[in-house]
Amino acid sequence: MWTADEIAQLCYEHYGSRLPKQGKPEPNREWTLLAAVVKIQLTADQACDRSDGPVQVTKEVVSMGTGTKCIGQSKMRKSGDILNDSHAEVIARRSFQRYLLHQLHLAAALKEESIFLPGSQRGLWKLRPDLLFVFFSSHTPCGDASIIPMLEFEDQPCCPVSRDWASNPSVETSDNLEAPEDKRKCEDPESPVAKKMRLEPRTPGGTAHRQSFGSQEKGPNPPNVSGSNLTAEELASVTGMSPSGAQVVDVYRTGAKCVPGEAGDSRKPGAAYHQVGLLRVKPGRGDRTCSMSCSDKLARWNILGCQGALLMHFLEEPIYLSAVVIGKCPYSQEAMRRALIGRCQNVSALPEGFGVQEVKIQQSDLLFGQSRCAVQTRKADSPGRLVPCGAAISWSAVPEQPLDVTANGFPQGTTKKGIGRLQARSRISKVELFRSFQKLLSSISEDKWPDSLRAQKLATYQEYKEAASTYQEAWSALRKQAFASWIRNPPDYHQFQ
Repeated sequence: MWTADEIAQLCYEHYGSRLPKQGKPEPNREWTLLAAVVKIQLTADQACDRSDGPVQVTKEVVSMGTGTKCIGQSKMRKSGDILNDSHAEVIARRSFQRYLLHQLHLAAALKEESIFLPGSQRGLWKLRPDLLFVFFSSHTPCGDASIIPMLEFEDQPCCPVSRDWASNPSVETSDNLEAPEDKRKCEDPESPVAKKMRLEPRTPGGTAHRQSFGSQEKGPNPPNVSGSNLTAEELASVTGMSPSGAQVVDVYRTGAKCVPGEAGDSRKPGAAYHQVGLLRVKPGRGDRTCSMSCSDKLARWNILGCQGALLMHFLEEPIYLSAVVIGKCPYSQEAMRRALIGRCQNVSALPEGFGVQEVKIQQSDLLFGQSRCAVQTRKADSPGRLVPCGAAISWSAVPEQPLDVTANGFPQGTTKKGIGRLQARSRISKVELFRSFQKLLSSISEDKWPDSLRAQKLATYQEYKEAASTYQEAWSALRKQAFASWIRNPPDYHQFQ
């Protein structure tokens, strides 16, 4: 049907041809992360079950995001006009919501090209049966999925580490080698692990060296590891030697911090540094953020869907991802499965239509050309510090103004005086997505509204979100059973109209 490399190549080509130079990294000085949602559609013959051959599909990027930053708590605004989290995965998902809103507009106008069909209840829509969505990220999501076992004598699957690594965060090595706000430093640059890390040049067409621990090829799985809440030290003791015969001597670090109420990391040297399975927030530079890690958000989307609470008003079922594909980078199949599926696999008593999805997880052998690893390899011994790109790019498959370039949560170029004006809002900010939702609602006659919007008079963003009762019921069950420490913004940040 499709391969991980095909998905990665499609996204890289889309990035090169459809995204503007504005917002992209400055050559040989900056790097960024990339994420996208790809629509997979069965061909007409396949959808009608008239072909016995290989399944033929068409693939189309419907949303894309780049970015490495998130704002601190002190910069959050109650007007909903700033992007709190501009990591690529979050930008891609918000861009996907914009695409879904446009498709619901088409459905409400009875346009045949919409991805939605009428549902069984008044005002509700369902996804066409010949469609599915694949999520792509050029790098392992920050947080739990990035706590990856590091094997003794193993060639590391990404970029080199200089000897001044401890004093220069631009070349730090870690689980999430491209974590933007990362302040990690090696405990001991003279340690055997530090000395063993070396460069293996990577090319888009080359063969990737995957972590032999928990590799995605089929084989015997270590007992009771997937979804466990073991520390990395316990993980190593459970699994013993890796399939290659090497011991787990360390783990890649994640810059994401444990949320208050979680057990916390031991920070001991070596493999016991992190505890796995915990909820984490993205780090900030001095100003703590309220943004949960991308691992946590992907795990949430795997149960609640990618559409969010607002769009659930119009949908018979959540919009789930069928697969997650990761680009070439440090990677562990076991860590990915634990972070996205395992932590929530026992969540039960969810409303009809909601459930823990067995999302397919794969890695591509293709490296993103603007990744920290690729840029550093090209940069070689050039002078100057390598830094994450400060801008984020959003692209949606919509006819009007598909692009949105932001910095510090606002459209790039916004001045302090301009903040608060209409033109100083990202098209994927909360307030603008809410405005698009209201526009959709006003285009539909009230007698065709779904029941959830007819029961009471609603005004604020918070009221519309809370009125999506099945979504809120599912979210409540997920928090109670798996994510009790999830950081939620106070209600007064959602009172805008």
